[in-house]
Amino acid sequence: MTLFDLAEAPAAPAAGRPSTVFGDPQLPERFWNKVTEAQGGCWLWSAETDRDGYGRFKVNGVKQAAHHVAYQLLVGPIPSGLQLDHLCRVRNCVQPAHLEPVTNRVNALRGRGPTAVNATKTHCPQGHPYSPENTRERPCVRRMCRTCDRARKRKHGAAE
Repeated sequence: MTLFDLAEAPAAPAAGRPSTVFGDPQLPERFWNKVTEAQGGCWLWSAETDRDGYGRFKVNGVKQAAHHVAYQLLVGPIPSGLQLDHLCRVRNCVQPAHLEPVTNRVNALRGRGPTAVNATKTHCPQGHPYSPENTRERPCVRRMCRTCDRARKRKHGAAE
């Protein structure tokens, strides 16, 4: 599937090298009309965004993530199984040099959400270390302190 009809199709992107030229003709003028350059090198999407703050751009009648469109036309396809991580942490940035294809796990751990916050914790809320010997991995990818789990089970009369 192509992003644009042949009448609107830009030249092929340079293999694997993101264009860092604002206004690059590989993206159509109607795309650039919705982008402003900001300090720090971000290209900020100023048109429609989704509820999470990511830009939306209509391609062949279908709304797409604006940063995906920019990346695909200025760099190339997003590798299968990967997603684009905003290295600048600015969700409405469409600058391909600020985007890196990574796994969902890497993207989540680089973020500011609960997954990233919890991954940096080295001790349970009671102060016991999250060491290999004292940590049980739960099926939902949740860590459990073995010391606290044993204490809880003793308190409630259950065997480990």
